[in-house]
Amino acid sequence: MTNGKIYRFICRFYIGILLFIMYAPILVLILFSFTNTKLIGNWNGFSLHLYKALFRDKEIMTAFANTLIVALSSAFAATVLGTLGAIGIFYSGKRAKAVMESIGQIPVMNAEIVTALSLTILFVFAGAKFNFLTLLVGHVVLTVPFVVLSVRPKLVQMDPNIYEAALDLGASPEKALRKIIIPEIMPGVFSGFILAITLSFDDYIITAFTRDTAFQTLSTYVYGVTSKKGTLPPSLRALTTVITLLALAVLIIVNLKSNNIQKEKERK
Repeated sequence: MTNGKIYRFICRFYIGILLFIMYAPILVLILFSFTNTKLIGNWNGFSLHLYKALFRDKEIMTAFANTLIVALSSAFAATVLGTLGAIGIFYSGKRAKAVMESIGQIPVMNAEIVTALSLTILFVFAGAKFNFLTLLVGHVVLTVPFVVLSVRPKLVQMDPNIYEAALDLGASPEKALRKIIIPEIMPGVFSGFILAITLSFDDYIITAFTRDTAFQTLSTYVYGVTSKKGTLPPSLRALTTVITLLALAVLIIVNLKSNNIQKEKERK
């Protein structure tokens, strides 16, 4: 066996171990979502009982619907703000650009608990009542920096003179932005949107600090159930499978959309 073959074998083995560590727990949950048992490890035969129980559980479905509403709403707002912010930073002067890029990295590197506490203090100081709006603002603050980071590489890859060229040809700034810049960076915008949904969907800390206590999301519901009972309802295994399949479907759609956009750009 040559050194090259040994090296490739080690790399593939290492990648295989990483994939196993990452996906084995998810596959186990998916497998045991198709059997009617309270404990993972006891297989009582194939059954869709947990899925029936899931869709009959009003508390879980309400939390799931609330999570989707918050994730989609905050992701849309964060994508608009983050995309415009990334474009503004990109076309700023060198000094202003360096300062804004450095400031923009602070929320990404900062601990989430610091952001949550800061938002809570701000809302209390402003006399705001904790409700859906404060929760939405918290999630937008959480996700906007990541949208900026997703859009920025596409702006860097783009011809920096294309915007000025469109203006020279008579296009208005709004039309140049809409017809030239946005289509060029659309893959980054899609990536930022999906990342924002994922971060919002997964969040607990900011949600716990900025929501109305009567408003439940999946993260707060799971935390509340485990705190009281010490175990998760078996129907959550079915919910995990549904979420995983939805995430997989969205990933496939986004990749296909990005490939189509890239092919259209190559044709032009």
